[in-house]
Amino acid sequence: MDKRLLAALQKNAHLTAQELGEMLNLSPSQAGRRRQRLEGEGYIASYTARLDPVRIGLDVQAFIQVTLALHSTEHGRGFVSMISTRPEVISAWTLTGDADYLLRVYCEDLSALNALIHDVLLPHPAVARVQSQIVMDQCKHDAPLPT
Repeated sequence: MDKRLLAALQKNAHLTAQELGEMLNLSPSQAGRRRQRLEGEGYIASYTARLDPVRIGLDVQAFIQVTLALHSTEHGRGFVSMISTRPEVISAWTLTGDADYLLRVYCEDLSALNALIHDVLLPHPAVARVQSQIVMDQCKHDAPLPT
């Protein structure tokens, strides 16, 4: 039952307790209590709105692989701290393999992407190499998590 509730909320976080109850064959109060419990237990981390990047002027999406020259804890923390302050970087992962980090970025245009790479990432003292891939088209949009 909880998995069905979570799946429904991932598709539409605006569902009311009434609507959830109808979908799950529960009373609105039971559906509302389940939602509150799942929120309290941390299964639901937050509610957000997905914006259309092109409509808000972010025409370039890219993935950037970053390889560090220095792997000390201090340099790693400094790099993560720096990318955490950059609004263009919407998500970042540490990786196994050739690259140490994978960044997903949105920029207004190619000039802004170039500035991010050459004026922000490459000058960082821990960075040895940056490789970018510009997204031509996103054939599957960010999907809900499997439940």
